[in-house]
Amino acid sequence: MNLAITPYDPENLPEEADIPLPDPRFYGAVGGDEGFRRLIGLFYDKIVESDIAFFFPQEEEEIERIKEHNGKYFAEIAGGPKRYSEEMGHVDQIKMHKPFSINEKHRTEWLGTWREVLQEEASDVEPEIVESYFRFLDEYSKLLVNRPVNARAFEDLAKV
Repeated sequence: MNLAITPYDPENLPEEADIPLPDPRFYGAVGGDEGFRRLIGLFYDKIVESDIAFFFPQEEEEIERIKEHNGKYFAEIAGGPKRYSEEMGHVDQIKMHKPFSINEKHRTEWLGTWREVLQEEASDVEPEIVESYFRFLDEYSKLLVNRPVNARAFEDLAKV
């Protein structure tokens, strides 16, 4: 399974409209609602223990709310029910992430966590289907990077 993280190049970013959505079979292939909740749960359980944990709340109740909310978004883009759109309407994900100082290092950690989860939880799914989901995450995440690596990020400022 090819889950390679492609380099971030601020001079050569994809257009949002040109990023293909994942193969819609992904949602069903990982087990529908139950399987996708397990996938999202594992992702967030790992990410709150990662080098980018500072982006996420550490309170159990709040992280459970995020799993539920963000799980709807990820499920929808992966071929699941349109619950996120029905509740939220169209949300500009790029604008929503602007308040966070996201650099390439953060993007790579986030994608690495997704890769680990997919290798653990989707190993029995057709590789092309899993790869399509990861490619979407890889390409779309480039649009969320909004700070150069050498900029003082939030975690550095918090140490001052």
